[in-house]
Amino acid sequence: MKKTKTRLEHLFACNKEQIINNYPETKMYQSIVSSTLADVELDPGSIPSGWLLSGQPETRSKVLGKSRDRLGYVVLWECGAVSYKWHYSKDEAYIVLSGEGFMTDEKGVERRFGPGDVAFFPAGTNATWRHPDHFRKIAVLKDSIWGPLAFGLKACSKLLHIAGLSGKLALVLLGSTSFVLQ
Repeated sequence: MKKTKTRLEHLFACNKEQIINNYPETKMYQSIVSSTLADVELDPGSIPSGWLLSGQPETRSKVLGKSRDRLGYVVLWECGAVSYKWHYSKDEAYIVLSGEGFMTDEKGVERRFGPGDVAFFPAGTNATWRHPDHFRKIAVLKDSIWGPLAFGLKACSKLLHIAGLSGKLALVLLGSTSFVLQ
């Protein structure tokens, strides 16, 4: 007995190759990304001048990997001796690799973060940081999306999982929008 494809399965099958060819960055998601941190070449950056309180604003960082939906990514980040204000525009979780940082929250409470410490800062958080010397961390950042949209995407993902198509939501969405883009 021949199985008939659902519209969603047909859309995915018809557009899979087109999606991958039109979006070459999706190819990097087909394998695991790993790095030896000692070998990572960092790019120069700086703390915004309006946020700098004292010290050298120079930073160095490198994006190590991104999620398929481009909402999340992993960054290696470091700075020297510096004090600054920071506004977290994205959710950020990190683990300190070396050095130490003293963070003062909006209530005036200071916390020390050193090697092995883990922190999470929700988008919208403000803090003041002081690093007496070199500071290095691995951060996982995620863009926030509108709550109802997030709920809808989770529900759609659950339905795809039930239909046996889990993990294909991003490609299906790209496939359905590729007609509009052409």
